[in-house]
Amino acid sequence: MKRSYEMNMCKGPLFRQIILFAIPLILSGILQLLFNAADIIVVGRFSGSHALAAVGSTSSLINLLVNLFIGISVGANVLIGRYYGANDRKNVEETLHSAIFTAAVSGIVMIFVGILLARPLLELMGTPDNVLDLAVLYMRIYFIGMPAFMIYNFGAAALRSVGDTKRPLYFLLAAGIVNVLFNLLFVIVFHMGVAGVAIATIISQAISAVLIVLSLQQSEGMLRLEWKKVRPHRDKIVQMMRIGLPAGLQGTIFNISNVLIQSSVNSFGSIVMAGNTSANNIEGFVYTSMNAIYQTSLSFTSQNMGAKQYHRVDRILLICLGVVAVVGITLGGGAYLCGDLLLGIYSSDAQVIAAGLSRLSIVCASYFLCGMMDVLVGSIRGLGYSIMPMIVSLIGACLLRVIWIFTIFQAEHTLFSLYISYPISWLLTAMTHGICYMAVRKKAFGKQSENQI
Repeated sequence: MKRSYEMNMCKGPLFRQIILFAIPLILSGILQLLFNAADIIVVGRFSGSHALAAVGSTSSLINLLVNLFIGISVGANVLIGRYYGANDRKNVEETLHSAIFTAAVSGIVMIFVGILLARPLLELMGTPDNVLDLAVLYMRIYFIGMPAFMIYNFGAAALRSVGDTKRPLYFLLAAGIVNVLFNLLFVIVFHMGVAGVAIATIISQAISAVLIVLSLQQSEGMLRLEWKKVRPHRDKIVQMMRIGLPAGLQGTIFNISNVLIQSSVNSFGSIVMAGNTSANNIEGFVYTSMNAIYQTSLSFTSQNMGAKQYHRVDRILLICLGVVAVVGITLGGGAYLCGDLLLGIYSSDAQVIAAGLSRLSIVCASYFLCGMMDVLVGSIRGLGYSIMPMIVSLIGACLLRVIWIFTIFQAEHTLFSLYISYPISWLLTAMTHGICYMAVRKKAFGKQSENQI
């Protein structure tokens, strides 16, 4: 008998289930970040600060372009979780095959988007001339791997919706090892610079995508992938879009503020850019650990709503808020206290390290606020409401930062005045999401249709 990786989130002790679900998810997120970290460390150490700044300057732009489609995978997660909780095999299968179809098509579209828009968008961000060509090259090669990137993320979202967070971890571990080995080979041996790390990333993404497709094809449960059934089911696409597009639009527009912040950082020169890149990458490990708790709250809430286990939903939120606060304070505080050591991994330049520390001292110390904000969003989306948290997040965490950049930052052109916009926006937005959750929970429990938003 094959081992089952699925989890019934509607029965049993919640705290234990949440921890068992979240730990592989945290490790998976960390491994995925290691793809980019390996790129940054290798180019920073062996190709210089210009190459480091070039790779780092593309991260916020890449996130801006792909987040719309990643948001749709959130819709697939919620929808499959609802149907799985209700033991509705037919609708689970139709949603899965619609999701894989969407992933393949969106990945192909993103190849052309990345290749055609890389240079004009990087120029629009004010990327310095001495790193522009390298940044364009990295981004164009990176986007060739978008079909694999999308298929992995949609497939992993489907597995998470039924409680399987272990196999994506195993797949990323294998792909991450390959990524590091090819990084070293292409950069140190073949001296390919940013092109080498981009190609290594594509190879590793392809491996993780193949592994997740094979696991879905061999599944004996509801999540069995059959290529002949891969097609768009109109009603499932519509429901995925209704739930996922607001999440994707939020991520896309949210990253506009990050692009503006990156553009503001660019105005301080390549040394500060390199320090910001290194610090941002360290913060990414903290964020992805907290984001795992967001995905946990989303999956658990969705499945329990499908099974009509409403009495567990509030407990899921409270447990996830407690867990994410502990994770954020522990990892964020640790990243700040060990900042010199961690930044030294990315660069030996004292000026780069000092620039990175100026960011860590503000962002990491308050990062748990971002985690609590996201967990509240996950619970609200799990209830079936996606437009509301999108609007709140865009106003509180995006519009506020944009206004801040064009007012306070312009008046006081310092890194402190730029970075302090993060914790202020997280706190205000989290408080508003808490009020929204209390306002919609009883209404959501009274709904019988899983696609209400």
